[in-house]
Amino acid sequence: MLQELSIKNFAIIESLTLSLEEGLTVLSGETGAGKSIIIDAIHLLVGGRGSSEYVRHGEKKAEIEGLFILDNDTHPCYEKADSFGIDIEEGMIVLRRDISSAGKSVCRINGKLVTIAIMREIGASLIDIHGQHEHQELMNESLHLSLLDQFGGKEIASNLTSYGEVYKQYQSVLKQFNRLNENEQEMAHRLDLIQFQLKEIQDANLQMNEDEELQEEKRKLMNFEKLFESLQNSYDSIQGERKGIDWTGLAMSHLETAADIDSQYAKTLESVSNAFYMLEDAAHQVRAELDQLEFEPNRLDLIEARLNEINGLKRKYGTSVEDILAYSSKIEEEIETIMNKDSHLENLKHSLTSLEKDLSLEAKSLSESRMKWAKKLTSSIHEQLKQLYMDKTTFEVRFIKNKDKESFSFSHYKKDGWDTVEFFISTNPGEPLKPLSKVASGGELSRIMLALKTIFSKHQGITSMIFDEVDTGVSGRVAQAIAEKIYQIAIHSQVMCISHLPQVAAMADSHLFISKKLSKGRTSSMVKRLEEKDKIKEISRMISGVEITDLTLEHAKELLQLAGSIKDS
Repeated sequence: MLQELSIKNFAIIESLTLSLEEGLTVLSGETGAGKSIIIDAIHLLVGGRGSSEYVRHGEKKAEIEGLFILDNDTHPCYEKADSFGIDIEEGMIVLRRDISSAGKSVCRINGKLVTIAIMREIGASLIDIHGQHEHQELMNESLHLSLLDQFGGKEIASNLTSYGEVYKQYQSVLKQFNRLNENEQEMAHRLDLIQFQLKEIQDANLQMNEDEELQEEKRKLMNFEKLFESLQNSYDSIQGERKGIDWTGLAMSHLETAADIDSQYAKTLESVSNAFYMLEDAAHQVRAELDQLEFEPNRLDLIEARLNEINGLKRKYGTSVEDILAYSSKIEEEIETIMNKDSHLENLKHSLTSLEKDLSLEAKSLSESRMKWAKKLTSSIHEQLKQLYMDKTTFEVRFIKNKDKESFSFSHYKKDGWDTVEFFISTNPGEPLKPLSKVASGGELSRIMLALKTIFSKHQGITSMIFDEVDTGVSGRVAQAIAEKIYQIAIHSQVMCISHLPQVAAMADSHLFISKKLSKGRTSSMVKRLEEKDKIKEISRMISGVEITDLTLEHAKELLQLAGSIKDS
């Protein structure tokens, strides 16, 4: 859910901070008070198109920031954020967008700078904004199949996983077959190229970790004088008259005398004796190293030449010797495959034939599962439309698939099956079914969208939903039905709704009143959270339009009581 929203210097909003709650939040107020401006700010926060016109006059920039709380670890936002390298800790994600007076935008998610496209991608999994003329996901026919799959839940997900595994295998084998079945000239060119590459790598006779060992040897040779001097000084400090070993031997001799007198010094004697013999060993080792040290200027030249050769191969075949050797093995196998092309093609054909049968069976099973759930979805939507007094409306999940066996090829298979699905609807008896995206806007469209969202809000995983005056053009019993539908959606998702309908306001769990004030010649929007008494007055105003009377106050109280009983049921 969107827990907190902060807006500064945005249009007529000077500074505004909203703490939002779960359930249904209704925003009401006079026309022009700034209700839609708040929704515009949220729209920009999740990647909407912005401009300098949104910046409050006389200010350098507009600032919008929102804190979202993710309710579970499986929320789709986690996967999207991870793909963009964004960390989400303790289920909190903060979106921030600054728009300068010059029109430039700066977007951040959890403090990380991101592009508008990334902001939009993340925002799409957090908020769904639906206005009178904004169709979004449900009006996008390319997304209807995924919505059906979401509705089908675990059953379709299981079938889709089984199909996906076979599809992945099929695509892999098909790719190998197509690559091997290229025309002879291209294949000959490819063979010449990789044979040359293999010979170049093999002639280099690379050894694993050779470059690292050579770099280490090069470093020693380049610091030879410093190394020799350090070892010589070390040896001189240990070995020789009145040096380390000499003084340690003298201390050992004195401690032997002390230990003969008092045995408590025996342990100290033992420690010094051990140090004496260790120093002797160290002196011998340093002397041996000094004797072996020999500067070879020619060796340094050889190392440089070898490293240049290895780096040349790295630029072509990999970032390390290990990568180069791995590439060598890969093209060696490819050469063998090309040299024995016919037999490999025959084996791949057999594999494709077998996988095509499996793929067909899995696709059929997936399609049958979808058709079963499509009937259930159709029934559920008809029930929702009936509750919205659209019982004459016909809804259909239409499957568009090439069923001609002779013309159907495996190129028709997609990663999500062979089905293409689109929602069709007819709002009047006798009228033909038309794609949902072609339905005229207005009161009917609002009800259709609410019916669909009532069902899909349980499956989409959207954190918050916003309805911007979707109740336009309705009244009476339809208005009450819409209010109840919006409340049903709010059971599964946080819902914010701009409404002029008193029926919707009565159903609110939280009611925010938006108004304007004039201060120092400037207009600013204000937000007030209404308590029960103020809520009654606001609903009364929404009923009467202008004057609040005792009758409208009573009517408002009745609406709130009715809303309470509906919520309880």
